[in-house]
Amino acid sequence: MDPLNVIISGGFNGPYSSVLPQFKSQTGIEVTTLSGASQGTGPQTIKAQLDRGVKADVVILSKEGLDELHAQGRILEGSATALALSPLGAAVSAGATQPDIHNTELLKQALLNTQLIVVPGSTSGIYLTQDLFPRLGLSQHIRVKVTERGSQATALLAAKGADMAIQPTGELFHVPGIEFIGRLPNETQLVQVFSAAVVKDSKHIKEAQQLIDFLSSEKTEPFITHYGMDAVKK
Repeated sequence: MDPLNVIISGGFNGPYSSVLPQFKSQTGIEVTTLSGASQGTGPQTIKAQLDRGVKADVVILSKEGLDELHAQGRILEGSATALALSPLGAAVSAGATQPDIHNTELLKQALLNTQLIVVPGSTSGIYLTQDLFPRLGLSQHIRVKVTERGSQATALLAAKGADMAIQPTGELFHVPGIEFIGRLPNETQLVQVFSAAVVKDSKHIKEAQQLIDFLSSEKTEPFITHYGMDAVKK
């Protein structure tokens, strides 16, 4: 059999990469993994890749991005499965002063005191720039750089090219050169549900479903916690 083709966004990549060797060992199924953003306008979003003919059997991304693919008719009915919950968190460069962000007023002050905030251009960045920052009255008072991918945001932060990153917690844990400072306060949160689904034209539906079942099993839960995410209650 040809390898399963998976396209995954950054939010769930930590747990996925951690358990994939075990899945391959137990099932004998080979997997090829490509990366893409859950949402956005760049050429590397999962939607854009599928639109230009990139083959995939399984997609793993935020529910918002998955809903867009479902609306296009690209997802096999009944195959969508929630894998983990990832709230928004903040990080600073390693060694930098860590501001207190445990309530909304402290978060606002921290953002106003930050020279450059970096966010990904996918689901979380759309929420931050179009909803949260305007709602808090910050849009005209803070500098925000939007990168196409979350990994680009954390790389910029690690290189001290930015002063704070805000994105899903799963993208902020165990990244060299940055330090996680906490989740955003509840009233400012966007908790993303990272989900997997079988692509409708997959030739390997049985094997694709095996992978999704494995990723949504208890075997993956310790790695979900390890990357600062919350398991989905069964």
